[in-house]
Amino acid sequence: MFRFTTTERSDLNTAVLHAFGAAAERFETALTVEETRERLRAVGWLAPAADRELGGTLRQLAGWGLLDVTFHHAGDFATADEYERENLRYSLTRRGEAAYAGVRHAMAARASSGALQIAVLDAIADRLGELETLLGDPDHRRNQRIFTCLMELEGHLDGLRDNTVRFNGELQRLLRADGTDLTAFHEVKAATVAYLQEYVTHLDERASTIAAGLRAVAGHGAGVLHARALDGADLPKTPGGGPPKTPGGGPPRTPGGGPLGAPGGDQSAVWLADRAARWDGLWVWFAPGDGAVPRVRLLRDVARRAIVSLLEALDRVSDSRRRSSSAVADFRTLARWFAGAPGEDDAHRLWDAAFGLGPARHAHLAHADAELIPAGVPWSQAAPVEVSALLRSRGRTERMGRTGRVRDVVALRGERRARAAKERAELEAAWSAFAATGALRLSQLGDLDHDTFGRLLDLLGRALDERPDSTGFRRAVTSDGRVEIVLRPPDDESVAVLRTSEGWFWAPDYLIDFRSMDLARDRPRGRSPGP
Repeated sequence: MFRFTTTERSDLNTAVLHAFGAAAERFETALTVEETRERLRAVGWLAPAADRELGGTLRQLAGWGLLDVTFHHAGDFATADEYERENLRYSLTRRGEAAYAGVRHAMAARASSGALQIAVLDAIADRLGELETLLGDPDHRRNQRIFTCLMELEGHLDGLRDNTVRFNGELQRLLRADGTDLTAFHEVKAATVAYLQEYVTHLDERASTIAAGLRAVAGHGAGVLHARALDGADLPKTPGGGPPKTPGGGPPRTPGGGPLGAPGGDQSAVWLADRAARWDGLWVWFAPGDGAVPRVRLLRDVARRAIVSLLEALDRVSDSRRRSSSAVADFRTLARWFAGAPGEDDAHRLWDAAFGLGPARHAHLAHADAELIPAGVPWSQAAPVEVSALLRSRGRTERMGRTGRVRDVVALRGERRARAAKERAELEAAWSAFAATGALRLSQLGDLDHDTFGRLLDLLGRALDERPDSTGFRRAVTSDGRVEIVLRPPDDESVAVLRTSEGWFWAPDYLIDFRSMDLARDRPRGRSPGP
C-alpha cells in the first residue's frame, strides 16, 4: 500500500495523492490529468520535470491499486494524447484513501509531541457517567446519544494511549540526553519534573473514579451497551445481510423489550467486534478483571521513576556548575599557554601571574619573640610567621578602617512593643468575647474571623487533650490562665459547621462553656457548668 513512498518519484507520488485527497474533501470524486496538473501547480508542487512525468505517475498509482480509472465517452478527440487528457478520469480507491490517511497520520505523529493530560481522564470519567445514566433510560431515542457518547469515550481512550506512548518515548530520550546548553537543559528538565508531579498528584483518585464508572456501566451489560449504540449508529445496510444475533439466537432488543433495528450482517458484526475490543482495552487500562495491574498504575510508576531520574540529572548538572575544573586540567591549560608564549619575558610574566611568586616583601617580618629563635637556625626549620593577605594585594600588613556606627534600636524597640501590645489586646478581646458567651452549642458561634477561629481551635485542642472527669466534662485553661473551657460531647450526635474567611469547619456539636477565671473564683463551688 505504501510502495509509492519508496520510489525515485516518491515526492510526486505523495503530492498527487494529497491533491486527490484535497479534492475529495471538497466532494470532487474524480480528476482528469489536466485538473490534477492545475491543482499541483496551484500549490507549487509540480516542477517542469515532474510535469512531464505526471501521466506516468497517474498510471503507476493506478497500477498499484491506489487510483481508479474511468472512461468518460463524450466528445470527439483528434489524438490519443487528447483522448487521455480529457477522457480518462482518476479517483481514489479504498486502498488509496487508506494510503493517503496513513501518510497524513505518519506526518502528524512525527510533528506532534506527547502529553499527559488530566482533562482526558476527566473526560473519560464524564462519558462513563453519562453512559450509565443513558442506559438507565429504556427509550430508544437515547440510542443515538449512546452511540456518540461511546465514540467520544473511545476517542478519549485512543488519545490517552497515543499521547502516553509518545510522551514516554520523549521522556526516555530526555533522560538519555546530555545537553550542550546547560541552562536550557536545566530548565527543560525542571519543567518536566513539575509537569510529572502535577500529573501524578491526583492520578490514583481519577483512576478509581473511572474504574467505578466502568463497573456501573458494566452493570447494565456490555452487550446491551453495544447493541443500543449500534442502533444509534444508523450504519448503511449491506446486501445479503441480516440483523446481528444475540447469544440466545434472536435479534438484540432494547431494555424495554422491543427489537433493536440493526444494519446488515457483516458490517454490523465487524462494528460490534471492534467495540468489544475497545471496551476490553478500557478495562485493561483501569480495572483488569484477572487481577493484573492496571496500565494506568504502570504509567504512575513510570512517571515517578522518571521524576527521580530527572532530579538526579538536575543534581549532576548543578554539581557540575558548582565544581571547579580539576588541577590536572588547569596545569594542562597553563602548559599550553607557556608553550605558546611569544618570548621568555612573556613566559616570566605568565609565571608571576599564575603562581604569585613576586618580590619577597614578607622577608622583613619576624617572629613575635625573636630572642627565642637563634640566629643560626635556617628559615626552613624555624617557626612559621603569619603573613597578612593584604601584603600581596596592598603592600600593607594591616587594614585600617573607621569605626562602625552604633545602631539606633529605639525605633525598632518601639515598633516591636506596639506590635506586642496590639497582639495582646486582640488576644484578650477574643478571650473576653468567648468568656462572655456562657454555655452554648458549638454551632451557635456562627461566622468567625480566621484569627478568632484559630484561638478557638487552640482551646478545643487543649480541652480534648484532657481526660473527662467523673461527670463526663473535659476542662482546660488558656496559657495565661485567664479563660477556662468546659467541654461536653453532644447527646444527639449532631454536627456543627463553622464558617470562616478561609473555609468551612465540621465537628461534633459540643456543648462548651467559656468562663473567665476571675469570675469563676466568685462562683459557688459544686455548680454545674451546663445551662
